[in-house]
Amino acid sequence: MPTVTAVRGIYLVGSVPLASTAEVFQTIGAAFGSRIARIPDGEVGERSDWISHLEGLFRDHPDFERSDEVFSVHAAAAKRHRYRLKAGKAPQDVAFGNLGYADNARASYAEFASLRDAGKIAPGTRFQVDLVPAHSVLWLFVVEQQQPALDAVYNAALVREIDAITGAIPHGDLAIQLDVASAVFARLERGEPTVYGQTKAEMVERFSSIIADLADRVPADVELLFHFCYGDANHRHAVEPTDMGDMVEMANRLAGKVARPIQLIHMPVPRERSDAAYFTPLRRLALGPGTELALGLVHYTDGIEGTMRRMDAARPFAARYAVATECGFGRRAPETIPALLRLHLAAADYV
Repeated sequence: MPTVTAVRGIYLVGSVPLASTAEVFQTIGAAFGSRIARIPDGEVGERSDWISHLEGLFRDHPDFERSDEVFSVHAAAAKRHRYRLKAGKAPQDVAFGNLGYADNARASYAEFASLRDAGKIAPGTRFQVDLVPAHSVLWLFVVEQQQPALDAVYNAALVREIDAITGAIPHGDLAIQLDVASAVFARLERGEPTVYGQTKAEMVERFSSIIADLADRVPADVELLFHFCYGDANHRHAVEPTDMGDMVEMANRLAGKVARPIQLIHMPVPRERSDAAYFTPLRRLALGPGTELALGLVHYTDGIEGTMRRMDAARPFAARYAVATECGFGRRAPETIPALLRLHLAAADYV
């Protein structure tokens, strides 16, 4: 069993499949206390399957119609028809209204503040909000050729959500996570021409610039977090990463482009990757002194033994990092959550 020395932080990506936001806050607060710096609201209810609930933004939008283009993130994942602009509609004609993020954040923060005041959440803990940029939402719901032109349109609505959230919640209590998910990293891993660039270098430059512009809309006294992801539909990646090279390159680009501080960047580690080759690109990681790395190497299915193997493999390449899972817990059975939280503590204490 691991040697116990509390040296690592614990990071939660977002979703936690419990019955209510209050149960999430109380469960995480009781399990981790001051060991966790930020707690998300669990994205309970319709939000538990990441962005699936956002389909209505396109299905019910007067400027869109269902197309014949069918998309699936991988062969075993659900297939869905993408939407397209109706004939005669141009991207500049489109406006997206309320995305729901600010409404959910305000309601969840009220619960968070009440429970913190009651001593159920450790003092100084921040409330974490997860936001998903256009590249992921459009990848799922809009025909391929129309995605780049609509990217700025959708992100303008996301900026309004950021403004509403930061206008309603005290900045010292708030952390905002931006997801950089498989819509980016699957394209980079494949390295094939896409609508976002003809080469990997073009795509990295375009995606990092778009993401940095969004990040700089988050006020400097609100914590800024990035979650990198290769997907988790049916507990499978959209594509398997060769190594951490694309994530390191993206992290370095963001570190150079984002004008405000970045508090944390999270990178996943597949369950079967306990080899040095996967972690070697971390030697090129060039984060600012105030940016923490989180590694998503905690896997419920192989417990502390597998987690320690991955941590041992990471050790020569990353001396300090927070522990996390690859993605949110939302697709897990609720009864597995207590053991998964204990596994985080065991990993955080392993030296």
